[in-house]
Amino acid sequence: VLRCLGIPTRVITNFNSAHDKNLNLSIDKYIDMSGKTLHLTEDSVWNFHVWNESWFIRRDLGSFYDGWQVLDATPQEKSKGIYQCGPASTRAIKEGDVNLDYDSPFVFAAVNADCVTWIRYSKKRKERIFSDTRKIGKFISTKAVGTNSRVDVTANYKYPEVKEISFKISYSQYKNSLMDDRKILVTAV
Repeated sequence: VLRCLGIPTRVITNFNSAHDKNLNLSIDKYIDMSGKTLHLTEDSVWNFHVWNESWFIRRDLGSFYDGWQVLDATPQEKSKGIYQCGPASTRAIKEGDVNLDYDSPFVFAAVNADCVTWIRYSKKRKERIFSDTRKIGKFISTKAVGTNSRVDVTANYKYPEVKEISFKISYSQYKNSLMDDRKILVTAV
């Protein structure tokens, strides 16, 4: 319909798409002390999910948020009392602006939630034992214009994942760094 009105629109596919039911921006999994899964949340990860993007000028949010907007024609959750999703600015999603209207937190979680595993010791005590920050939002794609090729638009939704770098230093290097810190502290006093 939007294309018929002359509004640029395209289909987007998100692989490893999070469904963050409670909007805490994470997909939580609970286990007991023996490792058995406890069904305490309705969060889930779907193999993929598809939505539309349309190109809008956002006078309501400001020009910073102009451009591609997420519109989901098959929302699974109510937003403001009805089944709807969007238009959420892809710029807002990428920047983590989850306090905006139009389901920005839900779409942010769909492409960038952390998958967190908790051990539940009792109703009042739980402990986070694992967090996967890279699982969600893979190969976010659309179809190329004029061909059947895939175009990766992941960079429109999220910044590249940062690789962890481990630093190994000797004890003497560590000890010397402490001495340097003391010199700075003494100089400052």
